[in-house]
Amino acid sequence: MKDLKYFKKVSDYHKLANIVAPEHPLISLVDYSQVRYPSNIEELKWKQDYYTIGLKRNVAHKFFYGQQEYDFDEGVMTFVAPKQVMSLGNNPNIKDHKPSGWLLLVHPDFLWNSPLATQITHYDFFGYTINEALFLSEKEEQMMLDLLKNIQREYQSNMDKFSQKIIISQLELLLNYAERFYERQFITRKISNHQVLSQLEQILSDYFKVDSLVEKGLPTVQWVANCLNLTPNYLSSMLKSLTGQSTQQHIHNKLVEKAKEQLSTTLLSVSEIAYNLGFEHPASFTKLFKNKTDMSPIEFRKTYN
Repeated sequence: MKDLKYFKKVSDYHKLANIVAPEHPLISLVDYSQVRYPSNIEELKWKQDYYTIGLKRNVAHKFFYGQQEYDFDEGVMTFVAPKQVMSLGNNPNIKDHKPSGWLLLVHPDFLWNSPLATQITHYDFFGYTINEALFLSEKEEQMMLDLLKNIQREYQSNMDKFSQKIIISQLELLLNYAERFYERQFITRKISNHQVLSQLEQILSDYFKVDSLVEKGLPTVQWVANCLNLTPNYLSSMLKSLTGQSTQQHIHNKLVEKAKEQLSTTLLSVSEIAYNLGFEHPASFTKLFKNKTDMSPIEFRKTYN
């Protein structure tokens, strides 16, 4: 069985790929021709805490995401959300060709305090609802590459108070074009769905949309399983096989997303946020938040002051 590695930082991928450290801790555009994976890469399985947008071709590995596999002998784009499990395998279609392309890594913390922090979850191609790579024409591929390079040029220059806004606007434009190109592709290609994961994401998103969870409390594993007409054990086993995480962990991930949003966009105290999110004791909230982010809520908030 493959070992499951956990990459919390963008720099963790740089170490795996044997490339120089990222110029910015939360965002990086990787030249895929420079990537040098370790010899045992096909024995590794990993999940990561950042978004990955790939534009690659002639890659000597098959890429496994969810229950789908992708070949990169053609120029294609992939979009991977945080907390998903991935692995690589041999691509027999590629022998002597040199791999090329780009890999954009974006940690969610780069997006906080911007509208895209919440809007990015609305792009279905990051989830398991759509687990098909995006095939591009030469013109479309060049358009996407131009946007990726614009992002790189901006974070490589002297960062100022406008930098984040400019980078995020370029990223949002790229995602909107991807949405358009996917729509075109869906007309001619069969889209494979994983309904349970899609429904789970929607259930949790709807649950956490309310302003206060004081009355309702946190959703339980039993409640989520009932909504999906599954037993709790079956649901958690299925989620672990696909994402490496249990139902409870998926609930906690949504909770931390909501907490980050309130910490970065409101003046509520940590205790008020804890109660709003359904915690009886703020200390329990702080413990969970730190376990998930390696920062206390107060430390996280300070990064935006």
